[in-house]
Amino acid sequence: MQYSQLYIPTLKEKPAEAEVISHQLMLRAGYIRKLTSGIYSFLPLGVRSLRKMEAIIREEMNRAGAQEVLLPALQPAELWQESGRWEKYGKELFRVRDRHNHDYCLGPTHEEVITDLLRHEIRSYRQLPINLYQIQTKFRDEIRPRFGLMRGREFVMKDGYSFDRDEGGAGKTYQKMFDAYQRIFARCGLRFKAVEADSGAIGGSYSHEFMVLAESGEDAILACAACSYAANVERAESLDRFQAGPTEGLKAKEKIYTPGQRTVEEVTRFLSIPPQSLVKTLIYQTERGPAAVLVRGDQEVNETKLAKALDCQELILAEALKVQELTGAPVGFAGAVGLSLPLWADQTLEGLKNFVMGANEADNHWINLNWGTDMPQPQWADLRLVQAGEPCPRCQSALEAYRGIEVGHVFKLGDKYSRSMKATYLDEEGREQFMVMGCFGIGVGRTVAAAIEQNHDRDGIIWPMALAPFQVLITPIEWKPGTETQQSALAFYEELERSGIEVLLDDREERPGIKFKDADLIGIPLRVTIGPKGLAEGIVEVRERRSGQVIKVPKDQLVRKIREKVSEALKS
Repeated sequence: MQYSQLYIPTLKEKPAEAEVISHQLMLRAGYIRKLTSGIYSFLPLGVRSLRKMEAIIREEMNRAGAQEVLLPALQPAELWQESGRWEKYGKELFRVRDRHNHDYCLGPTHEEVITDLLRHEIRSYRQLPINLYQIQTKFRDEIRPRFGLMRGREFVMKDGYSFDRDEGGAGKTYQKMFDAYQRIFARCGLRFKAVEADSGAIGGSYSHEFMVLAESGEDAILACAACSYAANVERAESLDRFQAGPTEGLKAKEKIYTPGQRTVEEVTRFLSIPPQSLVKTLIYQTERGPAAVLVRGDQEVNETKLAKALDCQELILAEALKVQELTGAPVGFAGAVGLSLPLWADQTLEGLKNFVMGANEADNHWINLNWGTDMPQPQWADLRLVQAGEPCPRCQSALEAYRGIEVGHVFKLGDKYSRSMKATYLDEEGREQFMVMGCFGIGVGRTVAAAIEQNHDRDGIIWPMALAPFQVLITPIEWKPGTETQQSALAFYEELERSGIEVLLDDREERPGIKFKDADLIGIPLRVTIGPKGLAEGIVEVRERRSGQVIKVPKDQLVRKIREKVSEALKS
């Protein structure tokens, strides 16, 4: 492709709307353009990188035994009502109504559609297992679309669904897909981690997220350097339990006047105690009613774990007026003594003695409280956010913190959808059984954007070879008809194309500085610079975008050298 024939509308200035670097650079380098909030058009360079990503996905999915289908984006409400998700999915679901007054949604995912398809086709255990996938546009009405392709309302996604006879077979399929995802992101040239994760609105018993590591990542990850354990902080297990100090007798509780002392820092300083001796009481509202949640003063509630413990869909920290209504005290002075609410406590509090807690009375706290004597035993659970430096739940080594961008997610769904939608088969004994499902997703455009978040510098994008729209950019110093520079550039361009190299020829009549600046911005991995001086010496220059290293290559060896570099980059 010649530059003059390619639509690349680059921008000199950073767009004001773009918050993260991938959004900024994809707009500046002419990869995407915004249509409206959370909805983007892909321009030629963007489409080429998107198709590269899709090709890698297809190759690895097919290699793992999955088969490609294409399912409707418009889905009837009846299927979602049957699965129970029409109401539960919430406001992110785009709902539409046709001229006949029938309800539909624009698919954010396709569990219902694929289950409906196979429940009408699968009859016998002999037809299982089966693993189907698609690459298709999805729709989610994000409350706050942001970060360009990272959180949009319309996006390209690979979603796959497996159907097995039993949990054992589903586990084998899950591992195949897990391994395929490892290969996909490794082939993309990305640094990533597979982490244990919460299953969220998709449901199921077990899942892993694939996180591209980047400082700009929205997700916090905890990982162990000594073993393979890694988890999203929402899922990370707390190994820490109550660590008893010196034997201490139980003391009589006492109410202490603590005027204006609301925060953990204020109360602990006022009473000269460590934050580990203070128990915070937080009031949450759910669709099942309010609940009181207790955590240590130096810790924070993990709301994902809490929602699972409470078995609720809606979880909201109560506002000040509601706290006062339920406890009789302003925020900062709530406590569990005498409270007529379901009581949940983090497991690190179990065994704690003579602790401090709000007295449900303004400007007062209890000291020397104890479980069982001064208040009923709560329900114990792992309810807190794990922090870096804590012991790994597998090997007890220290956990390290990372930031990540979720680009893929694999789920064990079990019979969540097959049971509600009656997707069954007959086993060897002729008995009806529910199919056991898995679900496997990759954000295609999101992965392309995440690659930029991980690979860029102040001058622009630094593409991994596997995702680059072109592998090589030929940059002639001058472009004048009939000159040796132009003729050599055209000859190299044609020879590289015949060799199977994806090459872009900058045939614009622009100054070299402008060409070099644009080359760095759009991020092509290799740049070949051709000029009269080098040609007189029988050489051309090859520059690597990532390292900035420039090597001089004899003209007759250029194609071989480029092929070697491309091949080496695709293998690494």
